[in-house]
Amino acid sequence: MNKFLSIISILTLSISLIGCKGQVTKEEAKLEKSDKPNIVLLFVDDWGWGDLGYRNSIFETPNIDKLKSESLDFNRAYIPTPTCSPSRASILTGKEAVRMGFVRHISENEEKEFNLWPKDPVQMPSRNWLPLSEVTYAEKLKDLGYYNMFVGKWHLGEQAHYPDQQGFDGVYGTTDAGHPKSYYYPFFKTKEDPKQFLKSGIKEGDYLTNVLTDKATDFIKTYDKKDPFMLSFWYYTVHGPFVGRKDLLKKYKEKGLDKKYAHYAAMVEALDESVGRIRASVEEKGIADNTVIILISDQGGAFTNAPLSGGKKGGNTLGEGGARVPFMVLYPGVTKANTSTDIPVQSIDLFPTLIEIASGKPYQDNTIQGKSLMPILKGGDIDKRNLFFFRSYEDQYAAVIDGDWKLIKYHSGLYKLFNVVKDVSETNNLIDTETKKAEALKGALSNWEKEAVPVY
Repeated sequence: MNKFLSIISILTLSISLIGCKGQVTKEEAKLEKSDKPNIVLLFVDDWGWGDLGYRNSIFETPNIDKLKSESLDFNRAYIPTPTCSPSRASILTGKEAVRMGFVRHISENEEKEFNLWPKDPVQMPSRNWLPLSEVTYAEKLKDLGYYNMFVGKWHLGEQAHYPDQQGFDGVYGTTDAGHPKSYYYPFFKTKEDPKQFLKSGIKEGDYLTNVLTDKATDFIKTYDKKDPFMLSFWYYTVHGPFVGRKDLLKKYKEKGLDKKYAHYAAMVEALDESVGRIRASVEEKGIADNTVIILISDQGGAFTNAPLSGGKKGGNTLGEGGARVPFMVLYPGVTKANTSTDIPVQSIDLFPTLIEIASGKPYQDNTIQGKSLMPILKGGDIDKRNLFFFRSYEDQYAAVIDGDWKLIKYHSGLYKLFNVVKDVSETNNLIDTETKKAEALKGALSNWEKEAVPVY
């Protein structure tokens, strides 16, 4: 009888243990949350595809070069609408900006929902803020247990539309401005200077990139929650005005760079130092093995983007130099060090990628146009991904990429067709010789415009 009772006791204990395993305690839930990777997104303003040391020896970027050597580098990363506010709206939502009514940066007067750009040949209205109804990656990650910290430039609306209204728990350095008036304090016009700067003890002579980096690194070092975090550090640099840090400027003048370009190069090096400091703080915190680092730019540079054509200015923002940007991802245990891919991707792909990183599951949502990059991060490819669409606001206003091919459309009726793999500088217009490809892409672009571009 005793033997029988012993067997019953063992069985009861076993069933109890099985039952407990199926139920997650609060302590276990917290432990599971902490196992999710932290995420650091470094989003740079107006930083050209070639403006880093491993592509152009003019620039000294040892920290970014080191990050590249440890990451997966995307050689063909694009911005759907390569302009300040639209690029930000896209990375936040996973949507092509034009679908949300963004085709250019917001104006300084936000009294009206839309603004018109004097040089826009068709006077298409563009939004002055990101609607709060749009779902951001911060809101999605918050639902998955993440704490979201935002540092730096927003440019998606004034205070009623600031990051803290779009899922971010902490905000520092955000203003109504699209760029500072100087990178030395005082940084902004009086009414736009964040009171946070004064509370932080910022003083005359302090450099904006350093100030924001101080806050970002302090956030990482002092973070004490059990929940994982995502730090979104959206730089004002290297957007103009071109004010290089004084201790870095001399070397670039000695290299023979003209005044503005020397300042720009010094700003790039200050950016590089910032990236190095961010990574050092992650290492010091002891979380490097469980922290994803993402570095990307919002559009092409304002100076030469050779060998790519086009850039931020000059009517060719949809050229490779305007729409193609630096982009690299370090995901410990997932990405392979010192690798690169020529698979075309867009910044809208970050939204579903972030959610998959945070949840461990592919994100399914037919309201966004982005596709998760996780298959590429793991060394594979994205299935059923062919066409990428672009929109701008000048005479050159729309484009489509299909693999190696790119078609650009102008309001004036002009079309240009390039093989951007064989002809990265876009010097050989094949519109009259590759007629079959041209007609196919014209049709695809026309169909996309009918579906994606709002009619006001």
